[in-house]
Formats: sequence, structure tokens, C-alpha cells
Amino acid sequence: MTQQHTVWVLGNGQLGAMLSHAGQPLAIDVRPVDIMSPTGKTLPIEASHVITAEREQWPESSTSLQLSEHAHFINGPVFGRLADRFTQKSLLDELKVATSPWQLVDDNVTEAELHQAYGERVLLKRRTGGYDGKGQHWLKQADNIEIPASWRNEAIAEQAINFDEEVSLVGVRTQDGRCLFYPLTLNLHQDGILMASIAPLSRLSHLQAEAEAMLSTIMNGLDYVGVMAMECFRVGEHLLVNELAPRVHNSGHWTQAGCHISQFELHLRALCDLPIHQPQVNFQCVMVNLIGIDKDDRWLSLPNAELFWYNKEVRPGRKVGHLNLSVHNVDALNDTIAQLKQWMPEQYQAPLDWINAEFK
Repeated sequence: MTQQHTVWVLGNGQLGAMLSHAGQPLAIDVRPVDIMSPTGKTLPIEASHVITAEREQWPESSTSLQLSEHAHFINGPVFGRLADRFTQKSLLDELKVATSPWQLVDDNVTEAELHQAYGERVLLKRRTGGYDGKGQHWLKQADNIEIPASWRNEAIAEQAINFDEEVSLVGVRTQDGRCLFYPLTLNLHQDGILMASIAPLSRLSHLQAEAEAMLSTIMNGLDYVGVMAMECFRVGEHLLVNELAPRVHNSGHWTQAGCHISQFELHLRALCDLPIHQPQVNFQCVMVNLIGIDKDDRWLSLPNAELFWYNKEVRPGRKVGHLNLSVHNVDALNDTIAQLKQWMPEQYQAPLDWINAEFK
């Protein structure tokens, strides 16, 4: 008899919605839960159900406790460990996975000591809560910028890395310990927010083995199950880990169009212990994040585009959707980019030019 699978998701944002969508063809009942506005009602969670999360942190409530304290909350201890940059960086050092030099900003460290250790520009990152460029503070020696008093013991200091470009690797670890990966993804950030991704790229293939070894070490070290994303800096011919995300990730959205198993389906298969094999790439894909702009139905006229609209209130800097553009034909992609340049606002001109440059 076929087992019926139910997966509850801590959080009901766009990642939870896309997990739910991915579960439907497999008859997996995915139930995202709004933990920001708990009802106080007890959820009908059964012993056999599985719990996951679409975010690393959440407010404590009766609802979140019922989910996070369930016996089948997969990767439960991992979320808090990776949500705190201090413990995340400590893990990378412990596992001997390359990352930028760093230290805790405690009560005693001075700006001069940080500049002596890491150079004229030092990046402070709050230990928790920062995303999309938030929670960061630059110490610039030339400007005599100081450590904010409230950031002591609540932030780490990192050496500024003069990286060549940003890439990410999305992989999965099964319940029996196998690790499988998508190709490396090239990413462009603007003001700390991911604007566009391209995958796969043959020019990055020589870095694939190093990236897979790094993420395998991390997932095995955590006894992790499911999809994890590793964001990296490429410095010359090697990688440095910037951040880890113990969940499906924005830079893996291209897999919805470009692969026969998306990152969302792959995550659910791992959680439910369903068969998993190496994801096949059907074609190259470009993902364009839709940030703080209104929905434009003209996007639907693009023959190589798939629109994912999150139905969220549009606010500046907020991710409200994404476009996946298939690259069956470079000329067709260039036509699409030219059309988007006409339709999209100023902040999109540089990212669209960046995409064009990669396909010249």
C-alpha cells in the first residue's frame, strides 16, 4: 500500500507556496502555516507527519512550538545553528570549509584591531536577522567609522573579499546519506538583493567538484536531510563560502523551468524518503527576480518566459515574483532581454545588461 505523505511548513511565504505546488503532482499534502499570525488553535499534526521550514528563524508561539517540537521536525537543530552567523561561521571553521576570515565583535575589540586584522574595509554583519543586504555595517578606516554600541556581541566582523563573482550551489542529502547537486549557478546581487541567476554555465564547470566537496562536508557534518543552498564568492579559481541556507533557495528557482526535478520537489522527496536520482538539466535557464515592481501581464507574451507571482503587497525592495527564461535559443533570449529592458524600470537595466553580456 502506498504511504500517504503530509508535510507541514513553518512559514507560508512564497517558498511554502512553491513547496505546496511541487507536492501536488506527487500527492504529497504540503501544508504551509502562517506562524507570524498564530491562531492559538492546535494543528491536526499526526505522529507520521513531517515538519520542515521555509525560514531559519521564527517567533515563538503555541503554533511554532507545536511544529518545531514535533518528533519529525527534520533538521530541527540545524536551523538555529545556521541562522546565527557566529555559529554558522564556527561550523565552517570546524569543518575546515573555506570562508572569509572573521571574528566575533565582543565588548573588548576595537576598530583599530579589526582594521589591523582585516584591512581598511571591514564588514560587520548582525548575527541574526539580516537578509537581502539588511543587518550590515561597513567599518571604513578612512572615514573613522565606529562599531555601533548595540552591535557588540550581536555581530561578527568579516574581511572584505575582492571577489570575481558570486555563485551558489544547491544540493540535496538523502536520508541514507547520499548527496546530489544541481550545476553551479552564477548570481548577480544589487544592494544586497539577488537580481538574476544563470545556470548552468560551462565556464563554471571546473569549480563544480570543489563546490560539491564543500557542501557535502557541510551536509554530512550536520547529518542534514533535504535541500541546502551554499552561497559562495569565486576568488580566482577557488571558492569561499559566504552564507548557508538550510532550505530551498532563491538562487535555485531556475530549476523549476530548467530541470526535470525542481529544488522544491527534490526537497520533498528527501523529507519523505522517496526515490531520488541525479536531477537532469533540460536546458539552460535565466532567473530574474521581480523586486518591488507591479505585475505586468506583458511578461506573459514572452515565449520563453514562465512567471511566478507571489501575490504579495508590492513594496520597495520586496521580492514579489520571478521570471524563469529558458535559453533554448540565444537569439530568442536576447530578444526577450531587449523587450524587458523596455518594460522594466531603471534598477533593472544593469542586471539585464549583465545577462546579455554573459550570452554574447
